[in-house]
Amino acid sequence: MSLPLSTDPVRIVRHPDGVVELRLDDPGRGNALDLTTAEALRDRAFEVAADPGGAVLLRAPGGSFCVGGDLRSFTGRGAQTGAYVHAVASAAHTAIQALYELPVPLVTAVSGAAAGGGIGLALVGDIVLAARSARFRLAYTAIGLTPDCGASWFLPRLVGPRRAADLILTNRVLTGDDAERWGLVSRCVDDGELDETAHRTATGLAAGATDALRAAKGLLRAGAGDDLRRHLAEEARSIAALADGREAQDRMASFLAPKSVS
Repeated sequence: MSLPLSTDPVRIVRHPDGVVELRLDDPGRGNALDLTTAEALRDRAFEVAADPGGAVLLRAPGGSFCVGGDLRSFTGRGAQTGAYVHAVASAAHTAIQALYELPVPLVTAVSGAAAGGGIGLALVGDIVLAARSARFRLAYTAIGLTPDCGASWFLPRLVGPRRAADLILTNRVLTGDDAERWGLVSRCVDDGELDETAHRTATGLAAGATDALRAAKGLLRAGAGDDLRRHLAEEARSIAALADGREAQDRMASFLAPKSVS
C-alpha cells in the first residue's frame, strides 16, 4: 500500500492490487461536511475519476462513515447561512456526480453513523457493504432542512417511494441488518469483517473482466446521470433556501445546545 496522497480530510490511497481507495479521514469530526471537507471530497473525487484503477473503494476507517453536514459550521452565519449551505452542498454534489459516473465499479463500506449527506455518499456505490452496528438516519427534517447529496434521488429507486418517505419524513434509524432487509445496502457483515470484506470485494472487481465490467456498469447507469445532476441542483437549492429561514436556524441551534441532565 502506498502512502496517502494528501493530508486533507479526504485522502486517496492507491493499492498495488488495482484498488483505488477514497478515504474519509477526519474521524474526530465524524467526517462531517463543512466547506473545507466538501471541497476536499470534490477534489479527491475528480482525482480518482481521472485515474480510477480497476475498482474504487470508498470507506471511513474508525468511528462514523459520515454524519452529514457540519451544523456547527452552518450556525451563526445569519443572512449568509443559505449561501454557505449551498456552497457546501454544491461541492459535495459535484463529488457525488463524479463518483456516480466512475467507469469502474465503486464499493462503499459503511461503519458507525451514516446520517444526512452521509446517506447519499454511501448509496452512490455500486456495491454497498454495511457493518451490523452501522446506523442510517436521514435527520434533515428534524433540523428544518431537506435532503441533499442525492438521498432523495437514490432512496425511492432503492427502497421504493413508501419506504423512502418513511425514512425522510420520520427520520427513523435503520441498523445495518435493517438496511440490508430494506434494500438500502447490498450486504451486511459483522463489524470486524467489514474492512476485509470491502477490500476483498473491490480487489475481485479490479481483477475481473475490465471491459465487461465497465460495459455492464454503463448499462446500469445509462440515461440516469443527467437526471441525477438535475436533482442534485434542486436539492442544493431547497436546502439552502430553508437554511436561510428562522425555523431551520432555530432548530439547528437547539440541536447543538447543551442538553440539561434531569
